[in-house]
Amino acid sequence: MAAKEYLAAAVNDFENGDMKTINVDGNEILLCRIKDEFFALGAHCTHYGALLSNGVLSGDRIVCPLHHACFNAKTGSLIEPPAKDSLPKYHVNVENGKIFITLPINNPVSRLPEMARADIQKDKRTFVIIGGGAAGEVAAQTLREDGFTGKIILITQENRAPYDRPNLSKDYLAGDAEESWMPLRDESFYNEFNIEVLLNLKAVNINFDDKHVEFDSGKKLKFDKLLLAPGSVPRTLDLPGKDLKNVFTLRSFDDAINIIEACKSSSRAVVIGASFIGMETAYSLRKRGLDVTIISVEEIPFERTFGKEVGMIFKKLHEDNGVKFKLSLTLKEFYGNEKVEAVVLQSGERIEAGLVIAGVGAKPATGFLPNHLLRKDGGVKVNEYFQVSEDVFAAGDIAAFTDWRTGEDIRIEHWRTAEQQGRIAAHNMAGIKTQFKGIPFFWTSQSGLDLQYVGRAVDWQEIIFLGDINSKEFLVLYVKDNKVAAAAGNKKEKEIAAIEELMRLNKMPSPVTLKHNSVDLIRLLKDYNY
Repeated sequence: MAAKEYLAAAVNDFENGDMKTINVDGNEILLCRIKDEFFALGAHCTHYGALLSNGVLSGDRIVCPLHHACFNAKTGSLIEPPAKDSLPKYHVNVENGKIFITLPINNPVSRLPEMARADIQKDKRTFVIIGGGAAGEVAAQTLREDGFTGKIILITQENRAPYDRPNLSKDYLAGDAEESWMPLRDESFYNEFNIEVLLNLKAVNINFDDKHVEFDSGKKLKFDKLLLAPGSVPRTLDLPGKDLKNVFTLRSFDDAINIIEACKSSSRAVVIGASFIGMETAYSLRKRGLDVTIISVEEIPFERTFGKEVGMIFKKLHEDNGVKFKLSLTLKEFYGNEKVEAVVLQSGERIEAGLVIAGVGAKPATGFLPNHLLRKDGGVKVNEYFQVSEDVFAAGDIAAFTDWRTGEDIRIEHWRTAEQQGRIAAHNMAGIKTQFKGIPFFWTSQSGLDLQYVGRAVDWQEIIFLGDINSKEFLVLYVKDNKVAAAAGNKKEKEIAAIEELMRLNKMPSPVTLKHNSVDLIRLLKDYNY
């Protein structure tokens, strides 16, 4: 490949731990200094294209500011999702205090991780993955990254290959994302790496003794190792009128398509539940010009997740955007003749609606598993390697695991966490013993807020506010047992990335320190690492 060397920067412009975007012959390059060595990589995350220098460098680990994909700063290699590809890496030469970088003439923006090709003539093993969501899709790729050369079969009960599910209630529903943008990988990727994707198949039973999966079609599939990653199914409201046309849940791509079609002939929508799906859906439907009302049993949206103050910010922003709220109320019935025309509250109040979306939570899609494996909430208990048994693993929404930070048994229904778990499960399926040491992270985009949340706090003793939440630029710290259990922030991407790393390294400052002192979390992380 033709390449050319360029003078890029001066050594004295960087201290150890610096990560900067520089322009080299019209190309944005990420230049990192780690213990007096320099490394040059692609400047943009391979997930959604965020500028990585707006994230943090922690040791030799780069954390993206948007969705916290992680890369190796020395090699550019992918470490953690949601990115799928690695960063381009460039040769660096340092002479007389000057930094020179060699770039290819046709500079790529990403590169595939090093992945094995199947050799099923030599490797007779079959690894089956049930579920084409976050955990299953990542696991299939990771198995090839780890050198597995046997057969990989990815099963989904949907009619399409894995896609970007979080976007269904956001840009796709709002009309800001093309359908062609949604697949996580194109068909050529699965073909190149011999990952067989079987569509429209629903597992109905697992024979653990004979090691085969039974499907609703009557098909049986033998496995050597199995990953259970079926995700969740939306909860529904068992109320009169529930089967009327245009009463929806939003979980699948087809759900989103049907809602968008219903919008064409409707001017009013009702959303049941002030959940993430519910609130994001309300925002997206407003962008399509619909009159939207949210009905919820909660008094304040997100109060149990973010606290009263942040919940009120969300509510006000949605109201400013034209959304109406009916809070602390419950639904009695859906009303209509074949198609929904209104919803009726227990109070008797009637709200006109041409479509209704129920966003009232989800439950693990584990109905095909034996009862002895299931917890009361429908989840499946796994060990630190995400094993259910010697050759069966579970990841994603269904996996109940022990939080390495607190010792609590927890189950998390977030996209990035599911991807992290799918990667860990795949490492262990491939024989690379790996424990999960990740920190939960999720994000939501609605009504002008792009809120990020890291850690986990189902309850707390204190909330510490850093910044003015009314200005929409703030950090919120949730304190439990004299530790920062979680943090949320808006327009604080660098700080949230630093907090995730400080939590991962067990170096998060005490609540007292954070409350009474001005602590530069980014500088703190840098000083610890360098």
